[in-house]
Amino acid sequence: MSHAAYIALGANLGEPLQTLRRAVTDLRRLGTVEAVSPLYRTAPVGGPPGQPDYLNAALRLRTEYEAPALLAALHAAEARAGRERYERWEARVLDLDLILYDEQISPDPALTLPHPRAWQRGFVLAPLADLAPALRHPVTGESAAQALARVGLGGVERMPLDWTT
Repeated sequence: MSHAAYIALGANLGEPLQTLRRAVTDLRRLGTVEAVSPLYRTAPVGGPPGQPDYLNAALRLRTEYEAPALLAALHAAEARAGRERYERWEARVLDLDLILYDEQISPDPALTLPHPRAWQRGFVLAPLADLAPALRHPVTGESAAQALARVGLGGVERMPLDWTT
């Protein structure tokens, strides 16, 4: 059975643009990348002070993977890119977050769906709203575009480049 997964991508260490491009290529091994958002530069939110800005994007993946296996594959892709986990909200080589998976709702701490903070973060919502503005949160019913209008673009800037080429 085929599933629709929305994945947020972020990077702010090393060569973020090249890392995100490689991540999209890597994610193609997990299914069909149906759409990729524009790229955004965003100020860090939380975490240790002095972090560089992030590059963020989102994509829609059509996959045969079940949600837990997809999350494990995302974590493996992060590890291949050199991600190490030490501190919450630290700078990172690559961050791949499973935002939505079909319309599944899961309170499991190992895989909370939808992502618990996605509809509160402009750096997730801006690329998601570009990708699928009418996409609805399965609990609240709020669309990505409505959530972005509520949250705003503070610290989030769309980059004027075709980054996936």
